[in-house]
Formats: sequence, structure tokens, C-alpha cells
Amino acid sequence: MASLRSCPRWANSRTLQLSLRIQPSSHLLRPPCRFFSAGRGPLPDPSRAPPLRSPPRSNTVLLPKTRIAVGVVLISAIIYSMLTSPTPGPELSEPPSIADLDSRSKRESGITDSSPMRLRMESLIKDQQGEIVSALESLDGSKFRIDTWSRPNGGGGISSVLQGGHVFEKAGVNTSIVYGTLPRPAIEKMRVNHRAIDPDVDSLEFFAAGLSMVLHPHNPNAPTVHLNYRYFETMDQTGEGNAWWFGGGTDLTPSYLFDEDAIHFHKTIKDACDKHDRAYYPRFKAWCDKYFFIPHRGESRGVGGIFFDDLDEEEKDQEQLFSFIKDCLGAFLPSYLPIVQRRKDMPYGEREKEWQQLRRGRYVEFNLVHDRGTSFGLNTPGARVESILMSLPLTARWMYMHEPERGTREERLLGVLKKPAEWV
Repeated sequence: MASLRSCPRWANSRTLQLSLRIQPSSHLLRPPCRFFSAGRGPLPDPSRAPPLRSPPRSNTVLLPKTRIAVGVVLISAIIYSMLTSPTPGPELSEPPSIADLDSRSKRESGITDSSPMRLRMESLIKDQQGEIVSALESLDGSKFRIDTWSRPNGGGGISSVLQGGHVFEKAGVNTSIVYGTLPRPAIEKMRVNHRAIDPDVDSLEFFAAGLSMVLHPHNPNAPTVHLNYRYFETMDQTGEGNAWWFGGGTDLTPSYLFDEDAIHFHKTIKDACDKHDRAYYPRFKAWCDKYFFIPHRGESRGVGGIFFDDLDEEEKDQEQLFSFIKDCLGAFLPSYLPIVQRRKDMPYGEREKEWQQLRRGRYVEFNLVHDRGTSFGLNTPGARVESILMSLPLTARWMYMHEPERGTREERLLGVLKKPAEWV
């Protein structure tokens, strides 16, 4: 009985309550009445008779069969509802995402040469990030702030940022891993450069991984440097690759030009390129000069380096291109550290600092207006804006109608930026 009263249906079923409630016998409450018998006169006045006594209260349940029947029906209905209600099961649960499958693979098998390229690229950029951060901390004497973050749909990244160091005013070395879905318009746009992409689908799963770095030194004589190497892949719902490509590059942006620095930087990069294809350096150097040009200023952002994108199976096979990316990443520290070590302690004054700030203003203009990587990042759902805008300098400056004096170091740099030079 207690279990039935606790059922939600009890409170809403008047019929059930009435059927189970013990009611007093109504005939015991009728008022007494006088009866007459023919030829015999009235019966004794009941008012003078002894008062009627209520029958002794009994513990006997009235209508026991009815109550049992109702209870059986009610409990049976509850059990039937429990048994027939839909419950989550394997047939109703969503299949694991590609990010889930990749995470499981890394846990169970690690990353080997036979792993999917997306996992090998992720491992490479994280290893390189650690090496570069360690080398820069040794040079600067300060520690990077390390932020590890994740994305709701899979992936994440590690943002390593140093601000207000001894050598670097701001430095960022970031890795980013993105899993997502490309809509139909994006597929059609990408297929212009990648015919391997299936043209008959409305959406495609994609994976993107990249290492991005920008270093802004305090000293105006020490150049800013930028690096980015990335991998992009589309795949079906099972994680099977559909199309893939590599991109990236590195470039130097000095405020004051030292020819020996530009020559060293370009030669180190050229050596890495020549190991794979002697046509790479001149081709990618010209691509860099074109890409990092600021149209509204009519000048380049810096003295260049290399830049390339969309390198896929039409260029070389996947393993060859992955090896090329590894060598380019490995060339960074030898290309840049000797330069900043030479320049970080050189004397400078207010005039040099002002010019550095003006050149950083140009850097900001290019990144926010023309850089495709910044645009892609800011337009990616769930993007981490702080990591994307890590490339911007801590300080910059804009002056109305500023022109460098003739015959100065500032004017010489501007001349090279308007007409890129061949350094090696």
C-alpha cells in the first residue's frame, strides 16, 4: 500500500483512491424510524430503548479482491513502461569521432612511422616547439608562460608566450591541432587547388596542425622573425584520408638592415631546401616576396625568406614532403640565433626605437589585413583568439605622413623593401 501511495499516479487518480479507501457502512448511520404493525399498535418507542452501539471496529479489509486486482494492474503497467521505454544502447549512441579514434590510437600504440600522417605531424611540431622554447629561454634568461588548451570537437594546442623578457619584448611559439567539418562552399573553394577532394559531398571532415612562431626583440638592431609550418588533411567519417597538403615558411623582418644577417638567414634556409630540390629555394623565395607584400604601402613586410602552400601529391609524395618540412623546421635555430646573439646588446637611442615602432605598425597592418593564416584562424568556429593574435607586437606606432631622411639607414631599408634583393 505504501509503495502504491508513492506512485505519481496515486495523486492524480481519484478513482484509484476511492476504490482503495475503507468507507463506513452507510446503513449504520441511518436515523431510527418507528414501525407499526396492523392491529398491534406501535412498537416500543426507540427513544426509550438503549442507544445503539457502533459495531466493534474490525481490521478486516473490505473488498480485498478489488484492491488486489487494481494493484496488480497498476504495478504491471509500471513494469511494462519500464521495459518498453527506449534506453540508450549501442544502436542509438553516436559513433566515436575521428579525434576520439586518434586519441585511442596514440594511447594504445603511440606514434610510429606507420601512423597516419596527421599524428606524425602533430608529434613533430610538438617536439620542435619544445626544442625552440628551450633554446629561447636559455638565450633570454626568462621563462615562457605555457598554456595548454583543448577544443570541444577535438584537438587543442599549446601556447608558449614570453612577454617583457631580457632579449624579447614579446615571443610566441604555438602549436595548434584542429578537427572539424568543412561545409560545401569551403570544399568547392579548396577543390580548385586539390582535385583529390571529393566533389560530390556536402561536408567533409578535416584535420589541421601547425607550428607558428613570432619573435619581437627589444633591441631595434635585432630583427623580428616569423615561422609557420602546417599540414592539412580531409578524410571520410572513418578517418581515411581524402586529400592532404603541406604549407609554411619563414621570413625575417629587420628594422635596421645588416646585409650579413640577411645573407646568413637566407643561406641557411637555402641549404635546407637544396637537400630536397634545388628549385625549391628560388621558387619559394619569390613566393615569399610576393606573399608578404603590403599593397596599400607598396612595400614588403621584411627581407623575406621562403613561403609555400598546397604542396600535395602533384608536387612529391607525402613522405618526401614530410622530410622537407622536418629539415626546414630543423634549420630555424641555426638561421636565427646567431643573428639575435650579435645584435641584442648593441647600443640604440630614442630615434632607433621610434623607427622600430613604425616598422612594427607595418607588421600589424599586414597581419590583420592580408595574412591568410590570421583570417583562417579568426573565422574558425571555437578559435582561440589570444593564440591567433599572439603574432602581434606588444608595442607599435603610427605617425602621420612620416618619411625617413635621405641618406639614412632607415631610407636604405625602405628602398630594399620596395624592391626585394637577392641575398644568395
